[in-house]
Amino acid sequence: MNIGWYLTVSALVFSIGAAGVLTRRSPLVILLCLELMLNAANLALIAFSRMWGNGDGQIFAIIVMVVAACEVCIGLGLVVAMFRRRLPIDVDEMRELHG
Repeated sequence: MNIGWYLTVSALVFSIGAAGVLTRRSPLVILLCLELMLNAANLALIAFSRMWGNGDGQIFAIIVMVVAACEVCIGLGLVVAMFRRRLPIDVDEMRELHG
């Protein structure tokens, strides 16, 4: 399979994730869209790694997965803490809280 197909799918998934981040207001949906963007980057890294015949892209993809897992843990923890304190979970309202 040609690398162009992998990069096309990666660009499509990344654009769907970017559109979700820019248009949604729920923090959970924004986190899911960020995950889509990171997975698209992983697909591109692995495609380039396969094209060049080395494992560097796969190592970077594993590092990106670790960072994504940490981001999900922290983000979900913040959302659960906000829900328990009955704070607004709308992203636009959270922006107004900083002053």
